[in-house]
Amino acid sequence: MIKRALLAGTANLILGFVLNWIFAIIFPSITREYMTGSLFRPWTDPLMTVYFLYPYILGFSMAYFWPIIEKNLKGKDVLSKAGEFAKLYFIIATVPGMFITYTSFNISLLMVCVWALTGFLQAFLYGLVFFKVNKKIR
Repeated sequence: MIKRALLAGTANLILGFVLNWIFAIIFPSITREYMTGSLFRPWTDPLMTVYFLYPYILGFSMAYFWPIIEKNLKGKDVLSKAGEFAKLYFIIATVPGMFITYTSFNISLLMVCVWALTGFLQAFLYGLVFFKVNKKIR
């Protein structure tokens, strides 16, 4: 479980950096929203260093539930099973989380949609990593 969580957390930390860079190019208004809004802590705040633990915390949470969920995922190959895993996570966690985020924070719908898409892609990557690690363990 630890190996799975650490690999998935590292992969998703990298994916998060890449997606942030891509979305900043595609949607410059999101970058302005991050910089001008009072909702977020400034990067100079020492507490922001803890922010980078999030992919690992989520990785350990997902790795814990992985053995329970894996046997119930439909699909014939790794990609379809990872997609099922991402869809399950998206429906259970991302949709309600983004709903409450949009209705309670002063952020744009575009930012919420980008966060939702990022959540789905990260869950997909967790699924891919978990399947690959399981294949090597067996």
